[in-house]
Amino acid sequence: MTTPDDTENLPTNWGRWGPEDELGTLNHISDDARARGVAAASVGRVVSLAFSVQPAPLAGPVPFANGLLPAGVLQMLNFTGSPTRALTDVLIINTHHGAVTHIDALAHIPAGDQVYPGVPLAQAAVSGTVQRGSTTPFAAGITTRGILLDLAPQGRLQPGHRVTGQDLDEAEQHAGVRLESGDALIVRGGWRIADHLKEPVPAMTVDAVRWMAERDVSLYAGDIGDPPPISSSVPLAMHQVALARLGMPLIDNPDVTGLATTCRELNRYSFLFVVGAAAITGATGLPVNPLAIF
Repeated sequence: MTTPDDTENLPTNWGRWGPEDELGTLNHISDDARARGVAAASVGRVVSLAFSVQPAPLAGPVPFANGLLPAGVLQMLNFTGSPTRALTDVLIINTHHGAVTHIDALAHIPAGDQVYPGVPLAQAAVSGTVQRGSTTPFAAGITTRGILLDLAPQGRLQPGHRVTGQDLDEAEQHAGVRLESGDALIVRGGWRIADHLKEPVPAMTVDAVRWMAERDVSLYAGDIGDPPPISSSVPLAMHQVALARLGMPLIDNPDVTGLATTCRELNRYSFLFVVGAAAITGATGLPVNPLAIF
């Protein structure tokens, strides 16, 4: 008997594209996948999936979210008085902060003492930077077709709901479009996890990740993923399996509300999906502004 969180024979892509691979499931994005995305951009409507962030002054009081997490972006404002007047600033970004829409690099979460695709952690992180599985591949940008699967069209998922492959199948049938190899999967459950850290939030299961692996999903963005870190023998399906074992980049904390509204208005759930990140290499993640273009 299996359960949605069955941890036997966890899906993995280690070795699939060779020992030096750093693209992970981005390897699924072929020219055909990009062409499908471009073909889905037919009316010119653009929806951002990023939450805006108000920087906190570095020299001032640091606000806390829910009394737990420091501000996602701290700002030190500079004034240049001579020879040319200018305002500049230094931004300190807590990349994986719950208020910042960001993309996780493959080295962000190890599997044991290794990072994708089986690189010892001591070789991946060297001299204060990331040498393997870093943000380097994101510098080229990510362009493919995106598919929104809305798991709760009439509201939001119940607290503690564990999303399975069957849930994704049903949402796909409702959307009337089938995910193909290389597509980006965007999921709406009606939650923003950072606002509900003390509640039993919905979460993805290993079964759902197996579904994504079978469909060759290239990257994942959703308002639900893993619950807040807890002590458990069950792995975090998205970060410890999809990211660490499949090599699937994750866009954490996206704002999918506007996207869901647009999909309902246009009565279609496929679009061109573009992710542009600053060309900063050697990091574990970066803030991003994902765009859905219809």
